[in-house]
Amino acid sequence: MTDTAETLIAYCRDKDRVCPQPTRWSQLWEMLPNRHRVDGGWQPPLPLILAAWHDTPALLKTLRLAEHIEWAAKHQALHKIAAFVRGLREDEWCHLGQ
Repeated sequence: MTDTAETLIAYCRDKDRVCPQPTRWSQLWEMLPNRHRVDGGWQPPLPLILAAWHDTPALLKTLRLAEHIEWAAKHQALHKIAAFVRGLREDEWCHLGQ
């Protein structure tokens, strides 16, 4: 299957998935090409892990993951990110209500 950003984002939201668990999400972010610092932050923005994990609602985590997927698509890395995401076990995801 050849993913688009939209189909991969839909997959990530299926089965009440929110985002990968912190360690796996960090690994995904590290795979994104052309990451760079901008005004004291990063482009694309960092995953919402560490201190942000417990204080961030599920919707914002879902949106940040979508932003990472869109970044991958824009930078010709969607195939690599899709393989990583689709290879995650279900217990490597955060789900709604967790």
